[in-house]
Amino acid sequence: MRLLVLGGTHFVGRAVVEEAVRRGDEVTIVNRGRSPLPPGTAGAGVETLVADRADREALRAALDGREWDAVVDTWSGAPKVVAEACGLLDGRVGHYGYVSSRSVHSWPIPPGADESAQVVESDPDSEAADDYAEAKRGGELAVLRVFGERALLARAGLVIGPYENIGRLPWWLRRVERGGRVLAPGRPGRPLQYIDARDIAIWMLGAAQRGVGGAFNTVSHPGHATMGELLDEIIRVTGSDAELVWTPAEVIEEAGIAAWTELPVWLPEGGEEDGLHDGDVSAAHEAGLVCRPLRETVADTWEWLKVEGDPALRADRPSVGLDPAKEAKVLDGLT
Repeated sequence: MRLLVLGGTHFVGRAVVEEAVRRGDEVTIVNRGRSPLPPGTAGAGVETLVADRADREALRAALDGREWDAVVDTWSGAPKVVAEACGLLDGRVGHYGYVSSRSVHSWPIPPGADESAQVVESDPDSEAADDYAEAKRGGELAVLRVFGERALLARAGLVIGPYENIGRLPWWLRRVERGGRVLAPGRPGRPLQYIDARDIAIWMLGAAQRGVGGAFNTVSHPGHATMGELLDEIIRVTGSDAELVWTPAEVIEEAGIAAWTELPVWLPEGGEEDGLHDGDVSAAHEAGLVCRPLRETVADTWEWLKVEGDPALRADRPSVGLDPAKEAKVLDGLT
């Protein structure tokens, strides 16, 4: 398959490129040339076209006279940028895969919601990028406007795994590595719903090969792992002497500690956030999505951190992680 990846050097984009190389696809990436090709793909026949995709004329020049079987686009900024790429690729690409998000659904997302749940209003030609939900929905609309049934909208949920530049799983790995008493949020059995970036890549490339279109909640089944299993696995792979101190959600809230950001991955149960770890993903799994075991995701992410070091985190996303002094204050109060 002749594949065009818009981006291709970070997180999901990197996972897509590496999987495409493994499959034997003919891969072209377009980016600004500020990051090297991912290790393992240099010398593997990956073609790099240097252009700032936010510059329509530069992108036009890079793509001029070329055709591909499929494209994968991970853009999270202004929808207009996606719209312009779609316009330039109209008639020159057979399938357009867009990495979207379950965040396109109107808040709060109801538990058990499938792809038909209400979505936010947005404009595919908008130049605004400050609202993540609207930006992703605008990108979806831009792709649908040009590619219709040939558009695949992969609405990812919580994405973790190697190459993560948001910092959620890397933060937990580094925190547990330090050892000592660790504030473990809520209860160990709290079900999680997430996906490894590499599983998104495998599924999207397979879907492109088969010509699968439509919107899909692209994430694991609810309870694919629990918070306790995640932290236990992190202790195992890091070899840490950490002691998990399971702390009630109300204690965390009273301490002014924010779920999801200060305590990444975790969300309290019984609130309006419940839908983020309880989406209906039957459509994607019926269309071939397979999610690897938790132990593989944790071990491979730890190995990546050891080899390549902590990643540069995205400046356009909220910072994650709990201040040690804030954690210590809560733990001291539990003794």
